Amino acid sequence: MTTRPIEVAAPLTGTVLEVHVTPGQTVNAGDLLIMLESMKVHVRVDAENAAVIDTVLISPGAVVQRGDALLTMVAPNSQNQASSAATTSSNAPHSSIAALHDRAARTLDSHRTEAVEKRHAKGFRTARENLAALCDLDTFQEYGQFAVAAQRGRQDYETLKTTTAADGIITGVGQVNDQSTAIVVNDYSVLAGTQGYFHHHKLDRILHVAEQQQLPVIMFTEGGGGRPGDTDITSVNSMLQCASFGSWAGLAGRVPRITVANGYNFAGNAALFGAADITIATQNSWIGMAGPAMIEGGGLGSFAPKEIGPIDVQQSNGVVDIVAVDEVEAAALAVKALSYFQGENSDFEISDQNSLASLMPENRRQTYDVRQVVQTVCDVGSWLELRQHYGGAIVTGFARLDGQPVGILANDCMVLGGAIDVAAGEKAARFMQLCDQFGIPMISFCDTPGFMVGPDHETLGAVRRLTELFRVGAQLSTPFYAVVLRKCYGLGAQAMLSGSTHHPHYTLAWPMAEFGPMGLEGAVKLGFSKQLQAVEDPQERAALYDKLLAEQYARGQASEVASVLEIDAVIDPATTRGQLLGCLARHAN
Repeated sequence: MTTRPIEVAAPLTGTVLEVHVTPGQTVNAGDLLIMLESMKVHVRVDAENAAVIDTVLISPGAVVQRGDALLTMVAPNSQNQASSAATTSSNAPHSSIAALHDRAARTLDSHRTEAVEKRHAKGFRTARENLAALCDLDTFQEYGQFAVAAQRGRQDYETLKTTTAADGIITGVGQVNDQSTAIVVNDYSVLAGTQGYFHHHKLDRILHVAEQQQLPVIMFTEGGGGRPGDTDITSVNSMLQCASFGSWAGLAGRVPRITVANGYNFAGNAALFGAADITIATQNSWIGMAGPAMIEGGGLGSFAPKEIGPIDVQQSNGVVDIVAVDEVEAAALAVKALSYFQGENSDFEISDQNSLASLMPENRRQTYDVRQVVQTVCDVGSWLELRQHYGGAIVTGFARLDGQPVGILANDCMVLGGAIDVAAGEKAARFMQLCDQFGIPMISFCDTPGFMVGPDHETLGAVRRLTELFRVGAQLSTPFYAVVLRKCYGLGAQAMLSGSTHHPHYTLAWPMAEFGPMGLEGAVKLGFSKQLQAVEDPQERAALYDKLLAEQYARGQASEVASVLEIDAVIDPATTRGQLLGCLARHAN
């Protein structure tokens, strides 16, 4: 039986560019028969099945219309002659794929061994190792990976692909705590982490993405500031049109921003670090608004990099919120800090609440550790303190109650007796604003004799700086609850209560709490000065003073203050957690 030839028609109108078969030739499925050109595009005409070429009806250069016959072929006896070689050929990756993988590999640690070894020799991680510590790399979508320094005019472009990989800044979006997060990692192994032309463009792009998609940002800021060596750019002189710093600051209150410093962070890199909501720095950090070259250029002397903004200076002046041992701990802390802005955590453990009462000494003048109180009330392991070495009279930080994030203020009676100085006041005000911006409920544990006073303190601008607490407290929109642990005196106490005992959504007190317009001793000496002066005998005067003091103390006891409705409730310390959870549940509905 004679097999009828199969006609192969042109799939579109075009010109015959190449003819790859001749009569009598055996072809397999997927083999190229004819190459057409149409609208500057090359179009393959492949064999659909195994066959033998019968006749070729066209030649190179011929113009064909869609549907015109190109050739005929006859199916052989066996329909299973497709060779594995042909299949492999038809499925072979495009040649550009290999080039793509090679280009990407040049930006990775595996192809930058010398740079990696230098970082490890210092005991530091590479930028990509820090990236991997923040998120699963399978979730990371990188922006601008193929950027290089704008120095092609004076350096070999192929070399720049490796030595200035990603132009010294890795940017992208990855999953941190299973939520999308914009990530920025400045790469010190590329031109000392300096900020070049495309470097800033990449930073601007990811900050725009963060704003557009409302993504939190974690940024590693290590680097030496502006880069003067990008000579390819001839249309920019000062670089002052750069939008990075304004864009970064503009995200304040809109998305959480966390920065991590390690090594040298100078000039623009320091500015980015300091403008964040939460700043984390390693013990091997130096942070300054100018590096050695800029300081010397300004005629201010010659300094080594490690003389500028060391960590002991920057943690004591409030620049650094959290000090980490190294980059490993810093990355983990950044992930933990971000979690408080990302919602509830279903996995938590509770401490024995009956131990709370034993934390408070019987002697009202004896100090105790308020952090133990906070950590006992809150979920185990959830406490993260900010600016521990600055403004120590007030403790600030994040914690959780049944997994729900809360912001904590607490007076530390072991620092200035809990009296609020300007550093503590500014620290607390800034923290209150941060919680309010992101709707994190706040709890204040109050135990203060009031504001710090005295001529020396007034030289610090106490009147202006301490009253900032009242302004911030008055404007709070997030739920605010107060627990008076012991002393609640004067303006300082009112500031800890966001304005007054009636301003919090619920004001609780432990039974040993005491209240007054000022410290009881001062109140007696001032209010009864004439009566005391009228007693000539020193022993009688002392006895009268003790009697008046006891009366004031009795009037200021928590239960008495509650009886005239100045506070909402007096509670057993063991019920504090339950009371606060009730408050949070009420405001969540």
